[in-house]
Amino acid sequence: MSYQYVDNYPRKEIFDFFSNVSNPFYMVSFKLDITKLHEFVKANSLSFYYTMIYFINTALNRTSAFRYCLKDGKLALLDKRDPSFTDIRKDEECFYIVTMPFVDDVFEFNRLAKEKSAKQKCFIDYASECDDLVYYSCLPEVNLTALTNEFNHTDDLKNDSVPRIAWGRFQKIHGKVEITISMEVNHRFIDGLHISSFIKELERGIEKL
Repeated sequence: MSYQYVDNYPRKEIFDFFSNVSNPFYMVSFKLDITKLHEFVKANSLSFYYTMIYFINTALNRTSAFRYCLKDGKLALLDKRDPSFTDIRKDEECFYIVTMPFVDDVFEFNRLAKEKSAKQKCFIDYASECDDLVYYSCLPEVNLTALTNEFNHTDDLKNDSVPRIAWGRFQKIHGKVEITISMEVNHRFIDGLHISSFIKELERGIEKL
């Protein structure tokens, strides 16, 4: 993973302000029209879960605020973030966490995600875990409206730049397919304006299908 250190950060005052907060994470949830994405998945026999991860990760990487992090105590900008997602095998109750490099092709990403998930034998590969990720999860049987995540409330919590993103069951409403996405982000790096930019980027990506 490559990155570059940032010297002239326009949000420095905001960053410093939230650096004094013991837990600077906050949660936002929003509805998304995924009608075209749903049709695309069905037409191409793709995994809905992996395809959602692909489009969200693409939009997130195109929104620079989501790629800021701390490296050796200094502010840095990653070239990209990779997905780390929960998965579960049919007829099993215990989930596991799959971490893989992001691939900028929806069909190749689906193939590699399916392959990596099928081969994984452990709950989590700790060697793949780092702070350059995005955490994904899904509750496909739940009409999700919001979701919070577990955190270690230590002094290092405020340095955690990893976005946490989850969604539940999609719903068909008045001819449209909608889903609610819930995300937790660190206010040291990401403001509401950046979340709005990410949502617009995600909507544009789906609209192009």
